Parts: sequence; C-alpha cells; structure tokens
Amino acid sequence: MMSGRRVLKRGLVAGMLLAGVIAPAASASPFDPTGALRIVRHAHAQLNANQSTNWFGYNAGALERGTLFDSVGSDWTVPAASQHARGQAESSATWIGIGGGCLDAGCGLNDATLIQTGTEQDVDGSGHATYSAWWELVPAPAVTIDKMSVSPGDHIHASVAQAGPEVWTITLNDITRNESFSTTVPYTSTHSTAEWIEETPLTVGTGGTGQASLPTLSSAHFDNAGVNGLPARLTSAEELQLVDASNHVIGTPSAPDTEADGFAACAWVTSCAVPPSDSATAHKFRHHRRHHSRRKHRHRRHHSKRRHHSARR
Repeated sequence: MMSGRRVLKRGLVAGMLLAGVIAPAASASPFDPTGALRIVRHAHAQLNANQSTNWFGYNAGALERGTLFDSVGSDWTVPAASQHARGQAESSATWIGIGGGCLDAGCGLNDATLIQTGTEQDVDGSGHATYSAWWELVPAPAVTIDKMSVSPGDHIHASVAQAGPEVWTITLNDITRNESFSTTVPYTSTHSTAEWIEETPLTVGTGGTGQASLPTLSSAHFDNAGVNGLPARLTSAEELQLVDASNHVIGTPSAPDTEADGFAACAWVTSCAVPPSDSATAHKFRHHRRHHSRRKHRHRRHHSKRRHHSARR
C-alpha cells in the first residue's frame, strides 16, 4: 500500500447510492478506476471511433441500442504490464461495467453512475509489476479482492447482473487459477450504458490525484462479451480510443471479431489486429463450463444414490 494513501472524494454522483449503504473500504492500490468516461472533442477524431483520455475499448449506449442494460459479461486475458517510461509509475485496469459511458455512438450524453469489476496491472517506479482484482460502485472507491491472486495471461470471466430491483450481483472468476469471487450489493443505476474497457485509472496518494500513465501492455483479448443475457453484437461505431495530452492515439481496440462478441485492446499502437473468434480463451472457458457441469451432475447423482441406499436400509 502506498504510504499515506487517502481515499479519493468524487463529487460526480454523490447520493446515487441507496440510503444507508456504507461505502466499501478503499483499494490497497495507489490507483483507482475513476468511473467517468472523459471524451475528447477535436476536429481530427477518427470516423466511427470516439477518443478518450482515460478509456479504450467498447461502449454500448441505450440511445444507440434502443434498450437499457440489466447485465454485462465477458472473458478476457490479463495483459502483461511493463514500464513504458523509465522511472515512472504506471497503471491500467481491465474491466466490464454498467454505466459511466456514452448513451449514443456520437457520445452526446454521458452516464454518471457506474458499477464495475475487473483486474488491475500496475508498474512501480522501479519497473516492478503487480496484478490484482477489484470491484467498484462509483462514487465509492474501488475494493481490492484480496482473496484472489492474478497473473498475466490468466483467463478471467466476469459478470455484473441485476439480481432484483437495484440490487446487483458482481462475479469475477479466474479460470486459470480456479479462484472466484461474488458479492451482491444495492446500487441505483441508470442502466444506460455497458462497457468492455482498458483504462488508465486515477492515481491516489499523498502527492494528490491525477491520471495514471499507461504502461506497455500485451494485448488484452476480450471474448464471449454479452449484454442482457445475449451476445454483445459489438459494432465499430462503439469503439473508444485512448489519446494522450497531445491527442496522439496510445491505446486502441481492434474491430470486433467475426462473432461480434470480442476484440483485442492494444496499448501504444494506432491499430490493433482482430483476434480469432474461436480463440483458445473461448475454448478453455467452454471446456471449464462443461467440466464444472459434469462435476455438478456427478455430485447430484452420487448424493441421490446415497439417499436411495439409506432409504432401503
């Protein structure tokens, strides 16, 4: 933990959480996903790609899609992080969420609420990389999932889904390590956007707050993306690029894969290759689900036999 770390006070949506909800403890990381999408408005933005100073990936909006969002999910590969600028602390967060983004492809309106979960890839000033998992209800600070260990290359599956009126279940599974986390929390959401994002989060420390610098990252491959229980149907109009202070593109997503439910997020490049839709990641996840289903079936059958045997005795 950074010495003297302080909790970030956000004023964007104070009072949006349900009355009586206690804000979760601050993340142990010196970085905190910020929630709000910051769109850049300038004459040189590329066609069919909005540009941001803190996000890159895909954003689906209610006005564009003609529907509200009650659930979002995806798999991704945790990217490997290394120092991009010598002596500089850098960070990125890979996540899914509902809220916080653009309601339409032109990004004319933004959503101030955001419920999200993901992984974080941090590099300190000496170049040492650390990885973690977290969840967040904006405007409260992110909560680190201490019981989960994360490494580059791990296959993650995550979902955020409404379990009841303004009650949400947040789930994060590390398929590679067979580790999982789930929590159910109250939260008042507008349900107006859904996202699959690589982010440069906010730095939080005794020196003040500011935007984290982007580390060098291996490609983060998102796959099996979905909303409202259906495939995501991502389109190029929903892309977001990351730009620096000089409006140079430093992070960009690929076009959607052939199934329109996945893409690659590439750092420090202006173009990104489309990943194969039938990827090893998707195959491993399907294998995990089949294996888990078979284990549950065997477990039920075993207990059924035991009950039947006991009854006969």
